[in-house]
Amino acid sequence: MNTFEEEVALAAEALKSGKTILYPTDTIWGIGCDATNQKSVNKVYKLKQRKENKSLIVLLESTDKLKDFMDEVPAMAFDLINASNNPLTIVYPGARNLAKNLVASDRTIAIRVTADPFCVALLKAFGRPIVSTSANISGEPTAISYSQISSAIKNGVDHIVNQEQTVVKQMKASTIIKLEINGTFLILRS
Repeated sequence: MNTFEEEVALAAEALKSGKTILYPTDTIWGIGCDATNQKSVNKVYKLKQRKENKSLIVLLESTDKLKDFMDEVPAMAFDLINASNNPLTIVYPGARNLAKNLVASDRTIAIRVTADPFCVALLKAFGRPIVSTSANISGEPTAISYSQISSAIKNGVDHIVNQEQTVVKQMKASTIIKLEINGTFLILRS
């Protein structure tokens, strides 16, 4: 079995090559790819059998990176992220520097700043944002553990991370908030 560092390096190399990965996140097991690579994002949509008008979540390892992927970071974003005890995804206006097929038609993008040790290490090693979407075919139940992930997903990704496959965490999807530049927000999923 590979070490944590070896698994991070293997997953980062797969992402750099435009491949899709199956990996543990701070919520549930996710399908990921380079969030700046349109072909890679297409592969994720195809694997999930998901329409491109349904956006995917992007992971970043720190709030410092937010400014790189939107026109203006609403000040309230930092307060919301710092006050949240659970994984929090925020839908931001004015997305930029991401794959075009990842950004919604109104130029919004869902981003979660993760504190998960594996995800943070992977994001640092990769150097770019990573897509994070549940490891299931669209419309099917969400797998809450690695063992529940369908063979269609496991066989459909290019690389599977060999970390936390036997760990059963209390996993749930992140809270999603839509944030406007004027500071107002709407809870989309709690």
